[in-house]
Amino acid sequence: MASAKVIDTILLIGDSLTQGGWQEGGFAQRLAYVYARKLDVVNRGLSGYNSEWAMPVFEQIFPKKANTGPKVRLLVIWFGANDSCLSPSPQHLPLDLFASNIRQMISMVRSPDSAWYSPETEIILITPPPINEQARAADLASRNPPIALDRSVANSKLYVDAVTEIGRENGIPVVDMHDPIWTATGGDPDKLAEYLNDGLHLTKAGYTILYDRLIETIKKSYPELHHDVLPLVYKHWTELDWKNPRAYLEQ
Repeated sequence: MASAKVIDTILLIGDSLTQGGWQEGGFAQRLAYVYARKLDVVNRGLSGYNSEWAMPVFEQIFPKKANTGPKVRLLVIWFGANDSCLSPSPQHLPLDLFASNIRQMISMVRSPDSAWYSPETEIILITPPPINEQARAADLASRNPPIALDRSVANSKLYVDAVTEIGRENGIPVVDMHDPIWTATGGDPDKLAEYLNDGLHLTKAGYTILYDRLIETIKKSYPELHHDVLPLVYKHWTELDWKNPRAYLEQ
């Protein structure tokens, strides 16, 4: 029996910021549109998860090297927003353990000794965005029962810097989502609401910054994966034999 026709993928792994990428104007939605019939976008954003909780999921969803199905051509890793929660939040993960998890995900894909070794896969890391402490505190205080502020600007920045350093040491491009949002506000915390709807999650404007920077990074670091240069998996309709559309598929 002939195998099903498959399309290679872009795999997004992260927390609610990744999961939310399917919302209107989200980066996953926009990637799926420009990569249609070129690469399938698989969004495995896990709302509420930190990198430790996500590790067994990653082991399950990333194809092992014996897999004969679609290849992951681009892996986008985006954690840190939950890991950087303040203790005693159950989502809190010590900085060293967080960094170890990101390095482990990279090693799983890059190490020839790994069961998940995939030399066809390129990797991009994304840093957590900034935190709007005032908006986050107000959101948590409005819940029943109220919850104390669980994140801070200073602690979040430590995780931003960790992702940046991991990218540098592994030669992996990093999309910084911290400084560009601050720059867009002109350094005014009151303007963060344009990019963070509750002090944590991105608005459409926030996702626009991410999408633009991600596409720019792909073009610069992995130009062969840019949507403008990838061929269509199925021929353009003008190239078909209109009387026998199966012909080229049977070649």
